[in-house]
Amino acid sequence: MNYKVIALDLDGTLLTPEKTILPESLIALQHARKAGAKVVIVTGRHFVAIHPFYQALNLDTPAICCNGTLLYNYQEKKVIASDPLQSEQAKQLVDLLDHYDVHSLMYADDAMFYKEPTGHIIRTENWAKSLPESQRPVFRHVNSLREAAHEVDSIWKFALTDTDVEKLNNFTQVVERELGLACEWSWHDQVDIAQAGNSKGKRLAQWVESQGLSMNQVIAFGDNHNDLSMLQSAGIGVAMGNSVEELKACADMVIGDNTQTGIADLLKKYF
Repeated sequence: MNYKVIALDLDGTLLTPEKTILPESLIALQHARKAGAKVVIVTGRHFVAIHPFYQALNLDTPAICCNGTLLYNYQEKKVIASDPLQSEQAKQLVDLLDHYDVHSLMYADDAMFYKEPTGHIIRTENWAKSLPESQRPVFRHVNSLREAAHEVDSIWKFALTDTDVEKLNNFTQVVERELGLACEWSWHDQVDIAQAGNSKGKRLAQWVESQGLSMNQVIAFGDNHNDLSMLQSAGIGVAMGNSVEELKACADMVIGDNTQTGIADLLKKYF
């Protein structure tokens, strides 16, 4: 098979635990692009939180963000396709969050909104402060997520975090049953909630087809549940060594963890 697209999740996959890209990965991806491959980021992150990585990779492709909720043109700084949550859906979700005492970060427009500064938010903000100002994602502390949901134009997703994983799991069942929204685990203690039907695999397939290519020509790398749809539909689905077991089970191959050079080693075989 003549592979033409390399689809990369960021956290836990292309990025090391220190949120950096291995030099070997950068070089291998540069070589692959010179050989004619298209490299695309497919992430759960907001587009405002991918600047340092997009720039390090020097890409010219749009980024698939928020688990497939949107396709973002980085050069023109605009969303070119999206399926956001409706305002009423977001308000109903916030009511459930308040009722079950679950904290969340709301990804909307060009910022991330929060009411309570959880450990996850504090860590992410500290990481943001370490970046040059032009690369920093925008966080906004609000008194009410419900009011914020009414004021923004587009709501991409909600990211829920809690040290009590069972509590999160039970809450997602309530959300799926009562609101019919899509709930996907993106980290061991984080669940993302978005419009039903959104997935990394679906948005990636749409973009790949727009390029006159097929998913059989895609090599996709991931590490968590929200990467399942992408790996299952790709020509080669690659799970990192640090992946959740469910992803390893459905992947075509498993490579080393995100501190090792597995991505670079594999790309050298095909490009």
